[in-house]
Amino acid sequence: MARRLLQAGVEVMVWNRSVEKTQGLLEEGASRAAELSELARREVVFVMVARPSDLEEVLGVDSGLLSATERPRAVVACATVDPETSARVRSLLHRHGVESLAAPISGNPHVVADAKSTFVVSGPRGAYEEFAPLLERIARTSVWVGEHEEAMTVKICHNLYLGLIAQSVAEVTVLAEKSGVERSRFLDFLNVTGLATPWVRNRTADLLALDWTPTFTTELLRKDFELGMDRARHVEAPMPLAAGLLQLLQVAIGRGYRDADFLSLFALQAESAGLRIEPVDAAATPPHEPERE
Repeated sequence: MARRLLQAGVEVMVWNRSVEKTQGLLEEGASRAAELSELARREVVFVMVARPSDLEEVLGVDSGLLSATERPRAVVACATVDPETSARVRSLLHRHGVESLAAPISGNPHVVADAKSTFVVSGPRGAYEEFAPLLERIARTSVWVGEHEEAMTVKICHNLYLGLIAQSVAEVTVLAEKSGVERSRFLDFLNVTGLATPWVRNRTADLLALDWTPTFTTELLRKDFELGMDRARHVEAPMPLAAGLLQLLQVAIGRGYRDADFLSLFALQAESAGLRIEPVDAAATPPHEPERE
């Protein structure tokens, strides 16, 4: 995200609790804040962290952004957190005179780098309209969904759907492969049917190669499923499929896939089915081109 802003000619200052993670951005033109409080002098601060507690920590009045004597005009919170945490953060920022937008982003690092990601945003409509051009220097587009914490609910639902897609593909692909169908041929077919999705197409090479290099880890997906189950309990919405997948994510983490990409659900499914899977060289199995009349 920061790199996209730099490429658009925006002046960017970065801070990370793990200092080494900022090094590449410095080489591309960003400056680095020695202390988090230095960011308070910027007009807009984007925050991207993993968990609700992290968001409250980095924005807090004790040692976070609001511990500084100066204040930014606005904070754009891009982490996926529960609506209750988002509301507390918004209230805290408001009391200190800082505008707030909840703006989680859809898209892994590769998607963001290719300018194909999407922000879902909630907060005051005026603030959204003011800062939307900045958001769209990062993403392909942004969608405003309400004045309060609606963006967090939308993003949680989005991530539940993402996990369910991954598990669905894992199940049917393992079934096909264990039944004697080549994995590449099954995915070749799936990707040209009416059920094809850009996400499955984009991840097919990883499924073939059994490449679980993380774009989004199993542990982080479990966090989002826990948020989703909390939201479902809060509004009394049944979620039978998501509840089952949360347990499978727990199994995957217990089997050593905690820090792997969540697409490793395929490996877990294969293990459960007693199927021995091997990497497939996608280059050696070019997609079949169906005959056309």
